[in-house]
Amino acid sequence: MSIPSEIALLVEQLERELNEIEKVATEGLRLSNIILKRFPNNFAIIQLFAFLNSSLFFVNTSRQKIQNNLEYLSTPKLLNENKIQEVGQDLAIELGRILETKIAVTQIKNRLESLQ
Repeated sequence: MSIPSEIALLVEQLERELNEIEKVATEGLRLSNIILKRFPNNFAIIQLFAFLNSSLFFVNTSRQKIQNNLEYLSTPKLLNENKIQEVGQDLAIELGRILETKIAVTQIKNRLESLQ
């Protein structure tokens, strides 16, 4: 059984959002490094730096979860309509987490830009 089109579209959206988080977090890390060179003991910037690093770890973990779900969908013996729906729900929940992380990462990057 092939991957349903709704799930394929959801996976594409998840990947786009993860790519955006990765891009923004990487830029935020660059900015925080610049600030930390000037103020190496600034605890707030260190916290932001740590959150951005954690966000990149989250991106990798999310990609692995998505891949695991896609592999599960490619095992026809185990698959039925309920399992497909379950995978769709799992991916939708993951989308919520991803969007929350994207918002936080974007806000942090904007804060760091305003400190330049």
